[in-house]
Amino acid sequence: MKYAHKRQITKINLALITLIPTLIFLAFSHRATADDPGSCFMITTSGRIVGLGNLCSRINTPTSSNIDDNNSHQNHKQVFQIPIKRRLGRTPVIDVTFNDTKFFEMIVDTGAHATLITQKMASTLQLEATGSMVAQIADGTRVKFPTSKVGSIEVGGVVAKNLEVAIASNGNIGLLGHDFFGNYDIKIREKVIEFHTR
Repeated sequence: MKYAHKRQITKINLALITLIPTLIFLAFSHRATADDPGSCFMITTSGRIVGLGNLCSRINTPTSSNIDDNNSHQNHKQVFQIPIKRRLGRTPVIDVTFNDTKFFEMIVDTGAHATLITQKMASTLQLEATGSMVAQIADGTRVKFPTSKVGSIEVGGVVAKNLEVAIASNGNIGLLGHDFFGNYDIKIREKVIEFHTR
């Protein structure tokens, strides 16, 4: 009886050892389907997927958009989900990756035409002003901002390359604007923001 009990425990342990890799595989394959980076990407040592659309654009037909959408040739729509980290008032704040290495919190501003970064962000990214733009702020005042180009901005698999951004000298947090997500339909849900390909 004692040996039968041990054999049953051994069988259960072997079943679990066989089942766990299968569950892990299914979990990761589902994630890969949801965040399919297309045919041109790499995976960093930390497991983060980095799109390489700009390198593959020599082979693929170039588009007129700054947004690097590696799946534009597919017939089905794709949804990218980005977790909402917190809210300022009712406005969602998310983590945004610049130049594949720097991470900043930014407000998703559906009313902003351009992406605005803070002076602190610009200093961290070692950006210098290369131009300027005039923008109308919420109270109707027109303000002139210095601008610079960022190599890449990435959020949850959506990447913009060589994007011109405005630099706010007095800002505390950046604003992610339409120049980044303008080619997507956006749904702001309770805990995530969804970018739907058109």
